[in-house]
Amino acid sequence: MADTLPSEFDVIVIGTGLPESIFAAACSRSGQRVLHVDSRSYYGGNWASFSFSGLLSWLEEYQENSDIVNDSPVWQDHILENEEAIALSRKDKTIQHVEVFCYASQDLHEDVEEAGALQKNHALVTSTNSTEAADSACLPTEDESLSTVSCEILIEQTPSNDPETALEVNGAEVTGEKENHCDDKTCVPSTSTEEMSENVPIAEDTTEQPKKNKITYSQIIKEGRRFNIDLVSKLLYSRGLLIDLLIKSNVSRYAEFKNITRILAFRDGRVEQVPCSRADVFNSKQLSMVEKRMLMKFLTFCMEYEKYPDEYKGYEEITFYEYLKTQKLTPNLQYIVLHSIAMTSQTASSTIDGLKATKNFLHCLGRYGNTPFLFPLYGQGELPQCFCRMCAVFGGTYCLRHSVQCLVVDKESRKCKAIIDQFGQRIISKHFLVEDSYFSENTCSRVQYRQISRAVLITDRSVLKTDSDQQISILTVPAEEPGTFAVRVIELCSSTMTCMKGTYLVHLTCTSSKTAREDLEPVVQKLFIPYTEVEIENEQVEKPRILWALYFNMRDSSDISRSCYNDLPPNVYVCSGPDCGLGNDNAVKQAETLFQEICPNEDFCPPPPNPEDIVLDGDSLQPEASESSAIPEANSETLKESTNLGNLEEPSE
Repeated sequence: MADTLPSEFDVIVIGTGLPESIFAAACSRSGQRVLHVDSRSYYGGNWASFSFSGLLSWLEEYQENSDIVNDSPVWQDHILENEEAIALSRKDKTIQHVEVFCYASQDLHEDVEEAGALQKNHALVTSTNSTEAADSACLPTEDESLSTVSCEILIEQTPSNDPETALEVNGAEVTGEKENHCDDKTCVPSTSTEEMSENVPIAEDTTEQPKKNKITYSQIIKEGRRFNIDLVSKLLYSRGLLIDLLIKSNVSRYAEFKNITRILAFRDGRVEQVPCSRADVFNSKQLSMVEKRMLMKFLTFCMEYEKYPDEYKGYEEITFYEYLKTQKLTPNLQYIVLHSIAMTSQTASSTIDGLKATKNFLHCLGRYGNTPFLFPLYGQGELPQCFCRMCAVFGGTYCLRHSVQCLVVDKESRKCKAIIDQFGQRIISKHFLVEDSYFSENTCSRVQYRQISRAVLITDRSVLKTDSDQQISILTVPAEEPGTFAVRVIELCSSTMTCMKGTYLVHLTCTSSKTAREDLEPVVQKLFIPYTEVEIENEQVEKPRILWALYFNMRDSSDISRSCYNDLPPNVYVCSGPDCGLGNDNAVKQAETLFQEICPNEDFCPPPPNPEDIVLDGDSLQPEASESSAIPEANSETLKESTNLGNLEEPSE
């Protein structure tokens, strides 16, 4: 690969997380020559999504990564006298305190394998002091990987079927099962169900199961390709910066979305649904008629709170929780507004922050459904890949499994002039964007990182059963003790293409105060129970049962000042990993800010040109006309996308 790489680019981007991918797409779209590299074997970094076997392989890689010993650097021979090097790290230290628990029946056999999947050895990763996890989680050890040849044949036989609608939401038919693996995550196109069934032996879901609630570990392994498990759990605000960017740049054609169907609250040990829209409020049986009027009046004020400064000016110094107490709201309504609409805690937000969050929530209602949120089918990891695809379409060069050894800095100008990769090749560039995790300890010695506590659960039923088993829910569990943080719970059903039929994928997230397990296990115990054979027979159990659980801490490098990094050249820019927030606005703001520094007079991710408007140099009128007539299909597709987008943007009152 190194021999075929050009020796000079305008921009080199190291890391394929969401902000880096948006930045690379914007640079490529503006005509910059972009090289986008990642030492990992998959796109997305800590924003990635994995199949079940892919996640196990990722855990194994982190275990191996912690054992890496830095050899003597080979790049030193390539540094000239008037240059110095900034060494990059070979270890990824962004993930810590990993603990895995398996509660499903351990009926594994040697022939159990994930249907049609590309697989590495399954591996168990637990923290060294977690003997319980080691005892309970027995994973197969046989090598079940397919050959590279069969992978290529599969791709050749399966025609591409990229979604061609501007923003497919909610009611759209999902046309395929998608390959999403740690081993070879190189934007394998989606395929239709019929085509996939012809080419790959996928285990079909049975309509009648002898025991509906009995799900074994071997079933999870077999159906592992139906899981797409996010490392970071987020949603998209329907009027947020990322949705606007997806529409503006036409990158939305590469993805499909599902509307979050309900917002839940946890109070007095019970989970209940929160009314969101005007219709929900007046149809709610949880609220009295007086409470309904109180709530509607307060929410109407929040939508235009800037027009009535006298209503909140005297309360700017207190928390939003204290401000709500001064309004004509019952304790029940205060709880709903604070935890389920503003989605904050009693101590975290000021009055202004709480009003802004409430207004943003209400502003996003009705664009695509009854809640403000969307979720990308196949997981959050699709989004970085969508922007990587845009970058590649406009000429960007991509290299996975390609590590960069160091940045080369000119001693006189103090500017970075090149990188040296794992093969010793020197690649020159004007600008360099590096994701935080690639910097060495020397560069980051003054940086104080926060941590995010994460848990991923596979469960057998929803936290709130309804007539439909295809609910996508978000729930905020308030902090109970001083020094702890509210926990955000996102529950995904099988229609999101993130888990197998008959199961739910549950993500828990909070700002860390301890290890992930210590932070999140109290909430897990409130909402779920471990899966055991005895309880299978007891149909009266109300709580969902946990089949499999993963806990880990992830570094939060957001909002760190560039000045905290040691001796960075002015043309080296830093991009952070995922933050703890629910939305993706921070990633978009980062990418746009950095892009404007490099290309101050360029539009950020403008729409792609209409094929009819493309004129090649030297073309006469006649060839130009024939060129237009040769692509009527693409043009009509563009018009179709715009029409669909216009329909989706009409807000429902």
